[in-house]
Amino acid sequence: MAKALFLDRDGTLIEDTGNAHKLEDLRLFPDTVEALKLARNQYRFYIITNQPGIARGLFTVEQFHAFNNKLVGMLAAQGVYIEETRFCPHLEGCDCRKPSTKHLLELARKYGLDVEDSWVLGDHPSDVEMGVRAGCRTVYLLTGHGRKHLGELETRGLKPTVIASSLLEAVEALMNHGDQGNTSGPQET
Repeated sequence: MAKALFLDRDGTLIEDTGNAHKLEDLRLFPDTVEALKLARNQYRFYIITNQPGIARGLFTVEQFHAFNNKLVGMLAAQGVYIEETRFCPHLEGCDCRKPSTKHLLELARKYGLDVEDSWVLGDHPSDVEMGVRAGCRTVYLLTGHGRKHLGELETRGLKPTVIASSLLEAVEALMNHGDQGNTSGPQET
């Protein structure tokens, strides 16, 4: 079975400009391509993102797709391929908003992914919670909103496998993590 990196988008792969949807605002973090190239021979890449700006009327589903397609195209031009993107356009009360495991488990079934050997990477406690609920290993990133919400990990009883200050540090840590499973608790890099 294939292994995956389930990636948050805003604040993880790209700068979080707040309700990112304008093509001119799309900015990759400086280490995004390097990090994903490091992992591309061992992992498949999927984006799972909450996009409440759609429900708030700040942008449309079409604008989301145009923005996301540009991101996926930019990465593909560098030899990094996102297999699929899943998103939640709602505010609350649905079954697809992270920390729900719906999108992750559907992707795992669709693509034959080994969830226990896969990782969730993101800058919100909901990313870690989704990964833990699904049985994945997790990386909490201090990029984007990560530093702002760091204290919520403990109050919510969440223990990411790794805490990292950048996507590159995160990928280096998970590549060196081996088969230790999701039991070691947080390791700050």
